[in-house]
Amino acid sequence: MGFIAVIDYDMGNLHSACKGLEKAGITPKITDSPDEIAKAAGIVLPGVGSFDPAMQHLRSRHLVDPIKEAIADKKPFLGICLGLQILFDGSEEGTEPGLGIIPGMVRRFHSEPDLTIPHMGWNQLEFTQPNLSLWQGLAPHPYVYFVHSYYVDPVDPNVIAATVTHGTQTVTAAVAFDNVMAVQFHPEKSSDSGLQILSNFISSLKL
Repeated sequence: MGFIAVIDYDMGNLHSACKGLEKAGITPKITDSPDEIAKAAGIVLPGVGSFDPAMQHLRSRHLVDPIKEAIADKKPFLGICLGLQILFDGSEEGTEPGLGIIPGMVRRFHSEPDLTIPHMGWNQLEFTQPNLSLWQGLAPHPYVYFVHSYYVDPVDPNVIAATVTHGTQTVTAAVAFDNVMAVQFHPEKSSDSGLQILSNFISSLKL
């Protein structure tokens, strides 16, 4: 029986992500073991907090290569929040290099009059890959829950799967290519839409 590995690197509320997956129909395995990651049918990389500590923790636990190998092996992969950002080359938030799986940078929202940073609360997605399996069964412009001050800016716009508008700024809310999917919002906090997204990810696995 296959399983989903939720990667533990001391960055964020794993309990929340796991509860969401359990509600969507599967009991994940929390792990920082390269062997478990290699055996998993799918990978979830959650995370909240800052870019540099996240990368330092991944390196200190020797998880960088196992994550890259899992993605190269075409395992379904879902990054959530900080787990999206660290897939990129680097961040304006810090100085550490990211995983470099997606070319591009993580950037801070520009200040605007009356713009709240962080972008926090419910906002609507605009799908740019409307036929993506992750979006199956969702309304055309679903509301999901965000908490972030930085957003990803991929070099290749074709990897963008959804955008969100905060103030006058329209930024990337999700990316998808090959077996990699990652979202800036928190599906586990996004009510029925979030559960549908997690269920769709589970459906993509060979369990």
